[in-house]
Amino acid sequence: MPRPSVEAERKAQILASTCKVIAAEGFRHLRVSDVAKDAGVSGGTVHYYFETKRELTDAAFEHCFELSVSRRRWILESDEPPLSRLRMVVESYLPEGAETVEAWKVWVELWVEAIRNPELQELNERFYGEWRDIVASIFRDGQESGDIHPSGDPVELANMMISMLDGLALQVLAGSRAMTVDTMRTTCLRFVDQLSTASVG
Repeated sequence: MPRPSVEAERKAQILASTCKVIAAEGFRHLRVSDVAKDAGVSGGTVHYYFETKRELTDAAFEHCFELSVSRRRWILESDEPPLSRLRMVVESYLPEGAETVEAWKVWVELWVEAIRNPELQELNERFYGEWRDIVASIFRDGQESGDIHPSGDPVELANMMISMLDGLALQVLAGSRAMTVDTMRTTCLRFVDQLSTASVG
């Protein structure tokens, strides 16, 4: 049996390959054999770690979410003012760069499938709840410091910002000529700037 560290690395590679295949081929077209090929292992090895395809895809979605948060941990732990952190969140979620675009495509597949799948609805609910809490905490910090106007509820503001990021990113991914990455950046950053108490009056 492989050493624990080797097992952890192999499992992470399988999950990374699963995300890659989901992003490239779509959730419904995912085959374990394609995941195994990309990961450089046998199909039996994939099933050693994940008995069923559902276990594999659920773990892959969770892996994608954890990586997404870990890549932005420095923003969340930054000593920068809350408005600066919100701007950094916007910049980090723009659908540009292979890693971020792949993650966006994985999330899109989760959303599409969750419409008809109660199990994935629960998964999406948990991920979105955690992400909403993170963003809301930045808004809350801004209101406590006096940088962000106190009139809005932090959770509602987080929902607004997340919805804006999601909706505009979908248009960018769909190849909209009217919604480019630059237009998305300008729109989202304008929203953040309008929250500043310095912009009032």
